Amino acid sequence: MKTNYFSRRDFLRAGAAASAGTLLLPRRAAAATGSERIRVAMIGAGSRGTSDAIDCLKADPAVEIVAIAEMFQDRVDSSLAKLRKDFAPRVKVTPDTTFLGFDAYKKVMAMADVNIVMLLTPPGFRPLHVRAAVEAGKHIFMEKPGAVDPVGIRSLLESAALADQKRLSIVVGTQQRWQPHYQELMRRVHAGELGEIVGGQAYWNWGSSKWHWEVRQPGWSDMEWQIRCWPYFTWLSGDHIVEQHLHNMDVINWAMGSPPVSCLGMGGRQARTTPDFGNIYDHFTVEYEYANGARVMSMCSQIEKSTPRVGERVLCTKGATVTDRAQGFITDTRGRKTYTFDGDMHSGEVAQYTNLIRSIREGKPINECRRLAESTMTVILGRMSAYTGRALKWDWAMTASKLDLTRPKYELGALPVDPVAIPGIEPLL
Repeated sequence: MKTNYFSRRDFLRAGAAASAGTLLLPRRAAAATGSERIRVAMIGAGSRGTSDAIDCLKADPAVEIVAIAEMFQDRVDSSLAKLRKDFAPRVKVTPDTTFLGFDAYKKVMAMADVNIVMLLTPPGFRPLHVRAAVEAGKHIFMEKPGAVDPVGIRSLLESAALADQKRLSIVVGTQQRWQPHYQELMRRVHAGELGEIVGGQAYWNWGSSKWHWEVRQPGWSDMEWQIRCWPYFTWLSGDHIVEQHLHNMDVINWAMGSPPVSCLGMGGRQARTTPDFGNIYDHFTVEYEYANGARVMSMCSQIEKSTPRVGERVLCTKGATVTDRAQGFITDTRGRKTYTFDGDMHSGEVAQYTNLIRSIREGKPINECRRLAESTMTVILGRMSAYTGRALKWDWAMTASKLDLTRPKYELGALPVDPVAIPGIEPLL
């Protein structure tokens, strides 16, 4: 298979082009009204991306999957088999609309009749793909997180502003925002029913160690291995605090109404120490401070046989909210339950697409890109603090940090693995 590649210079040139694009008249967004087909293209076709596409098909009978951009043909084949199992008439991907390679996303952006692009690749590529989609006038669903470093976050914020100018919808994969029990408890917090927020806790202690794990196969280059096993490499995933724990800190930021002002973190790599687990940590603990003085303890781990705990607690002067994916309740200051959500429960994963499609049909754009950038930066800040051992301020990281994890070039060849970060030695960039 012929594989195209782009260099770091191309990556930066794409950013400059988008900045220049803000001076141009907006391109008309791909629109759909009434019963018209909603033509969707996937950029990335891994297991999570395929689940996303299935949820999108469930959300509206007018949705059609018409194109896929991917690195590897076997993932295209696997994804199409799953999609066609229940939705064959609406899966209209052909060999002519299947694109492979690092620049495959460009072919999708050039398809004039695509209404929505789904950005489903490892998040190390996300800022580039978001920028390209906005420039092309496409509505977007993108998986979280939005980036892996502060340079990528600044790119996302530029794309968010350009999307507003072009009246494009961008919905992101933080499905708790669409879950009824989360919405009801956040409504009560923001209405002041529990008093002032004074602190909280956020957890993604998984109780497991193998995370989308694949054994390296003979013939895989370094780059292919790292992309196929992307969760274990910081330049691709941001580490599990960014890729996974973002969900919990997004809920905390939602409750607080803003991101934190500073943090101090620690973490390490104690249980997963072999090279097949890449260069990420297996545990983090971070204390975040918010503008009102509230402090939130954040904890996440991926350690086999450890106690699992996934959820959030928002502590207020009159009580606390407790949430996870399956329940939501309120306690008083002594920990006694005073309210339990008993309404309809759903995951929010289909509702994301229902609301995205409605926004396109009604011409009322939803743009969650800026909020995703802030939640992603929250967990990037925690990782940077843990990796370096340094307390960090939000304003410095957002405006002055030069940390940029993009690779010097993108091709299926040799790519040394960055060393595991050691606090006190890892440079603060």
